[in-house]
Amino acid sequence: MLTIPNTFVEKDLKDSFFITFRDGECVEQLSSYRLTYNRILLIKSGNGSLQIDDSTFTISGNELFLIAKGQIMGFNPGTSFLGYELSFGDCFWEKAPQSASNCKAVLFNDASANQRLPLSASDLSELSSLFLPMHTEFLKEDYINKIDVMAAYLKIIMIKMANVNASLAQGFDSYENQLYRHFLELISHHYQSSHEVADYANLLGISTRKLADLSKRCSGKGAKELINRQLIAEAKRSLQFSSKSIKEIAFQLHFSTPDQFSHFFKKNAQLSPIDYRSLFVNIGL
Repeated sequence: MLTIPNTFVEKDLKDSFFITFRDGECVEQLSSYRLTYNRILLIKSGNGSLQIDDSTFTISGNELFLIAKGQIMGFNPGTSFLGYELSFGDCFWEKAPQSASNCKAVLFNDASANQRLPLSASDLSELSSLFLPMHTEFLKEDYINKIDVMAAYLKIIMIKMANVNASLAQGFDSYENQLYRHFLELISHHYQSSHEVADYANLLGISTRKLADLSKRCSGKGAKELINRQLIAEAKRSLQFSSKSIKEIAFQLHFSTPDQFSHFFKKNAQLSPIDYRSLFVNIGL
């Protein structure tokens, strides 16, 4: 059975929010964490590497890393960087304007597709000018509405990051990019009840073939794969962080039977739901 050594569950954060500035201290040993919160790393400069799930990313600077809750992350020994590390919970988006919520959906609902975003000098400067006052405000004594100020900064940052992400998609006209982002937003809202590409094609008012082609061009992945990845991500979160039975999770995600869900999960995660859950029973103890 697959094992995840030295992996811990991330500790609860006050107000589901935290930001810190890393000034180049070196990581001495690998400690991996199953994230309870979404994570943003704004790296100005650095060296070493970052482990996210089964992938290793070399740290070089002028870059963003986006890691979604439920993913495993850890810095490999010898890694150091200059920049900001920000953690936040989904509660920030309960009162978010639709534009900011949509940006979060595009960036974090399929985080593995946006895991690392290279930054131009101007993008790095602009984002740094937002992270700095947010960090400064965070370090102040608590006051009324302080968390609302943090959320306001974060919403602006999310929109700016989505703009960076959109500018990296070259070779597609703006209409196709907009349609693809709308597809990702629809997945985030309907994945529990709608599992088929045709469902989303109907919502978008285009043919199933056009949606399949659009998804392949914009992400390099099939439309069905993106839907399945959202389902698997939610199933993993439920298995890790809830006490719901396999049957309850199956019906929550609109599978006809627990057996159908188990077959789907094992095909996509290479483990049965029961075996996957057992990986995390003793984590952090």
